[in-house]
Amino acid sequence: MNLSEISTRNALPFWLSLGVVPLLWLSAFVGGWTLVLVPLCAWYLIGALDAVLGLNTANPDPNTAESELFWYRLITMIWFPIQFANIFGLIWFVTHTAHLSTFETIVLFFGLGVSSGSIGIVYAHELFHQRNTLERWLGDLLLSSVLYSHFRTEHLLVHHKHVGTRRDAVTALYNEGFHHYFARVIHECPRSAWAAEKALLARKGLSPWHPRNPHFRYWTLQIIMLILAVLIGGVPGLFLFMWQALVAIWQLELTNYVEHYGLTRRHLGDGKYEHVMPHHSWNAAHMATNWLLINLQRHSDHHYKPDRRFPLLQNYDEDEAPQLPYGYTLMGVAAVIPPVWRRMMNPKVKAWRKRYYPDLTTFEDWEPYKDGTNPLPRL
Repeated sequence: MNLSEISTRNALPFWLSLGVVPLLWLSAFVGGWTLVLVPLCAWYLIGALDAVLGLNTANPDPNTAESELFWYRLITMIWFPIQFANIFGLIWFVTHTAHLSTFETIVLFFGLGVSSGSIGIVYAHELFHQRNTLERWLGDLLLSSVLYSHFRTEHLLVHHKHVGTRRDAVTALYNEGFHHYFARVIHECPRSAWAAEKALLARKGLSPWHPRNPHFRYWTLQIIMLILAVLIGGVPGLFLFMWQALVAIWQLELTNYVEHYGLTRRHLGDGKYEHVMPHHSWNAAHMATNWLLINLQRHSDHHYKPDRRFPLLQNYDEDEAPQLPYGYTLMGVAAVIPPVWRRMMNPKVKAWRKRYYPDLTTFEDWEPYKDGTNPLPRL
């Protein structure tokens, strides 16, 4: 793959996320059956495209110059104004016209939340992993538009460090259903994010109430978003904003649930754990889902090189990392039905354990991993 292909032609499919904009506004103006277009396309149409297009296992040159990645970077950098216009434009539209019924409005903003979560938060994830101030700010703005700003701290300081252990809330335990997982994560993650920033500041001799704590920026941006929702749409606008935010968070955590379900790192004793390895993430090479989620399914490589930009992430085959039977979007659909999910994934987790941890053969060996009762890793 040459550099010109990396920078131009191959960037175009990652811009398919723009297709959500006309779908949302078509739904708003037409109503009726069109209101389900966004979730149907995000979940099932992408899955159908995966079946037609197959897998993409090609690996770009990881040393490609950043100047060659302009068209890849640009789609993530323009997404905040697009999402901002979608959210607040739709709030204005539904609160200043009588075009949609209450039920239709709720369904419309469910679809908006699906786009804010499956596109907006994924793009925010790419942006806040970068080193420059502009991209980090754009990531913060995207997260504030779904009231999930602490995700940046929790992801960078907790998830990447403690993935595969019970200190990482978003590593789903074996047999843990998604709905239980979602309630647990909503409770645990804000607290762990605050604790992580508090500990980081303490190592610098600073109070958690010091202005350098990014939570103050998080809270300020989120309050501004809430005020805007009220100014534009009154109390209904506030509730619609919060509803799309909740759906976006739910959509994100579906993906988080899929990424590491049942995959745990070996406890070495005394709160020490093995290093994160490629086999601690579920991967998928399904082409269309990787376009929508900007290569998030190349998840093992993301944990290996967290600041590697998405077009340069490397594919791992089944000899190096566990693979999912379908892309993340269809796997998320399965995850909301726990019996279906367990029937599909529990045998895969058992096969994974047998391959990578053949010595953990007895109930007593595996139980602390399965139930998350091993000692917490050292901070």
